[in-house]
Amino acid sequence: MKLRLNNLKKSYGSRAVLDVERCEIPSGAITGLIGPNGAGKTTLMNIIAGLDAPESGEVLYGLKDGSFSPDLPKKAVTMLFQTPYMLHTTVEKNIAYPLQLRRAEREVIKRRVKNLMDDFDLTPLAKNKAWRLSGGETQKVALARAVALKPELLLLDEPTSNIDNTSVAVIEKTLDYERNKHKMTSVIISHNLAQIRRLCDYVIFMHEGRIIEQGDAKEILSKPADPRTKAFIAGELLL
Repeated sequence: MKLRLNNLKKSYGSRAVLDVERCEIPSGAITGLIGPNGAGKTTLMNIIAGLDAPESGEVLYGLKDGSFSPDLPKKAVTMLFQTPYMLHTTVEKNIAYPLQLRRAEREVIKRRVKNLMDDFDLTPLAKNKAWRLSGGETQKVALARAVALKPELLLLDEPTSNIDNTSVAVIEKTLDYERNKHKMTSVIISHNLAQIRRLCDYVIFMHEGRIIEQGDAKEILSKPADPRTKAFIAGELLL
């Protein structure tokens, strides 16, 4: 799913937190949203997800016929938060839940859940109570549940912060697989630039609510054109 962002503005009281003139997020790619704290990344993602509304401007969602619509295609978009909520049931039932909501056939659910548990190294935990998992295990279950319906657009807000390296590797491997196999479009907020380098095809650098630079991930991360992007990548504090 391709996205077009036009003249998005958002303020909280007298403080402007978002002012995006124009941006396109490519289809079938993993796009990294990077920038210092307070840059407007989460606000932008919440607007894309339909969780918040801009004061002006619009998000246009690419449809399968090549046209664009300002209406959020809810069944095609899934968002994963930094601290996901687990249903009070087992791991396998958490993953099956969205498929059950869509009334998928029992055999389809069984097969999809099994494949996802294998992909995320969750099979030994299938019968475990999901709310008693470790942070890394919880995030893997949440991502498995998020991709169960093979969404066209997956939004991830710091999905691997504060979890173990093994879980991070599994999550990154699966995101890479979903992009290559199902052409799923993903947008990920991460402060981990090493992760952005490993995963992302496209990068958007934000500062003070504005998009400063965007384009091919390798090009921007190796040869940023704007001094603010360069300073951020170098680890310097941006004020």
